[in-house]
Amino acid sequence: MKIFQIIVIFILAFVMLAGAFNHLYAPETYKEFIPEFFPETLAHILSAIAEAAIGIALLVPKYRKWGGLGFFLLMIAFLPIHIWDLTKDAPAIGSKVAAIIRIAVQFLFMAAGWWIYKTYRTKS
Repeated sequence: MKIFQIIVIFILAFVMLAGAFNHLYAPETYKEFIPEFFPETLAHILSAIAEAAIGIALLVPKYRKWGGLGFFLLMIAFLPIHIWDLTKDAPAIGSKVAAIIRIAVQFLFMAAGWWIYKTYRTKS
């Protein structure tokens, strides 16, 4: 179980750090996900900071519980964006099926973040 948990943690940390990098390197990737009323540059900066902080926290055992909680909360914050995308005639992710799968994965991500938080909150 421990090795599985560490693998999950490292995968999620990689996803967060890659996302943070991508918000700065290729922001056009996320253009369709940002609501028109929200300043695009600000969205990229805030997302990159949050994702980098969470990714780093997941990698440092002393801060892992906060990384798990941060990941959980970020996935909750992004959920309305993914639901909104599903309601579009042409979802940014590509298809309605892909948008539904992404929402299901979002719930798995939320569960993983909460699992990490619950596991490590008593260890630090």
